[in-house]
Amino acid sequence: MKFEPSYVRLYKRGELDKREESLYRILENCELCPRKCGKNRLKGERGVCESGKELMISSYGPHFGEEGPLVGTGGSGTIFLTNCNLGCVYCQNYDISHLGIGREVSLEQAAYMMMDLQSKGCHNINLVTPTHFTPQLVKSLNRAIELGLRLPIVYNCGGYENVETIRLLKDIVDIYMPDIKYSSNDCGKKYSNAPDYFDRCREAVKEMHRQVGDLKIEGRIAYRGLLIRHLVLPNGLAGSDEVFRFISSISGDTYVNVMDQYRPEGDAWVYPELSRRPAKEELHEAINLARRYGLHRFSGAASILG
Repeated sequence: MKFEPSYVRLYKRGELDKREESLYRILENCELCPRKCGKNRLKGERGVCESGKELMISSYGPHFGEEGPLVGTGGSGTIFLTNCNLGCVYCQNYDISHLGIGREVSLEQAAYMMMDLQSKGCHNINLVTPTHFTPQLVKSLNRAIELGLRLPIVYNCGGYENVETIRLLKDIVDIYMPDIKYSSNDCGKKYSNAPDYFDRCREAVKEMHRQVGDLKIEGRIAYRGLLIRHLVLPNGLAGSDEVFRFISSISGDTYVNVMDQYRPEGDAWVYPELSRRPAKEELHEAINLARRYGLHRFSGAASILG
């Protein structure tokens, strides 16, 4: 199958330029994410995400630790964006998201990064924590298309999204890969500084699925669709039962990564309930819950532990 990303058609019609303009207008009174902090980032004001006008990137390169359908033989072409619109106390990339480790990169340079990843044989461009830099990334994509980019775009986010921003990404993003961290807004507030986390996450994930549907795989490589990550936390803090109930209500064919990678990082030591890794029994319980709700397309712990 010869794949042509939908963003190429938008580009040819001139629609991609219009989307880029709409996204940049949001930066004048920033409402990219649900925080809607209202900062004029085009004038250099920094939002809650600690980001202004300039794109900041921590690192980029082929990544072989992502989900199988993204990695294939050539790897997933990851671009790690600096800062984050969440504030997870246990963040596994704490130095990038909380401490702002990274450097300013021109939009032209970002486009050449995408092309470099394509030339290295990566199967996709995987934008890691892109929410707060969505306009800049779309503008870089516009330039990369001119240079010949034809890989699927992966929107690899924390799930705390403004649905209006997601709507502007229709036919720009090929694969949505959100986290669903909690089914409790209280946990969202306590551990991620996001008091409406699950409400906003549900809205956004429904819209993502409406745009791209279930994950589509050809020759073991994903090229379009929704892939959801759920990190199992100790002491049931992720609320996995309700998370999987919600996912199954979207589609029983949703591809889910039940993740067992949690370890206390960052400021997790402040919270005794987060101070250990989940027990194997807790992982099994989460996987059994997912299966109970009819979910059957798995990677991560679910595919290993059964």
